[in-house]
Amino acid sequence: MWELLRKIKRFFFPTQGMVVDRFWRRRGKIVDGRGVHRALRPLYILKNQRVMGKFNADIANSPSISRFRTPHGLSGIFISAGAVIGPGCTVLQQVTVGSNTFPDSRGTGAPRIGKNVFIGAGAKIIGGVTVGDNVRVGANCVVTSDVPDNATVVLPAPRVIPHDTPRDNTYVTWDDYEARPEGLRAR
Repeated sequence: MWELLRKIKRFFFPTQGMVVDRFWRRRGKIVDGRGVHRALRPLYILKNQRVMGKFNADIANSPSISRFRTPHGLSGIFISAGAVIGPGCTVLQQVTVGSNTFPDSRGTGAPRIGKNVFIGAGAKIIGGVTVGDNVRVGANCVVTSDVPDNATVVLPAPRVIPHDTPRDNTYVTWDDYEARPEGLRAR
């Protein structure tokens, strides 16, 4: 009797861990869905969008993004559509793994994150960088250059970089970026 009541309570009031597990199961059916799951794909997408809206998160439905651990839930996590995340990673809250699609930027593209990487709270990994295997990225770090295997990234003092000419800050969506010829992507 009490077990049945607990199950009913968990159904109507799931814990954050249960919600995240359901999110990843549905995401797997969206990305790799076959048979009946292919027919139910729009329902899975809708349910996952509601979960991401609740947690203010955005994780692309891309097969190149492996399931990662989220000890604090999906709170504020953003993963770009072009990103690659290897297996065994841990991502804390408020992390951004974003693409750089500015036309006049040096680091255009999406990040490639290796296996068993720990990304601290508030870290930002931006552009076409490669983060090696077994790397630790500290809290609030901004990673815009490649990181070798078995390294730790910590936050240095901020610096200002002046420019002589105005910057082209035109926003380009990932789909438009991919549609460009190869020569216009990387400069």
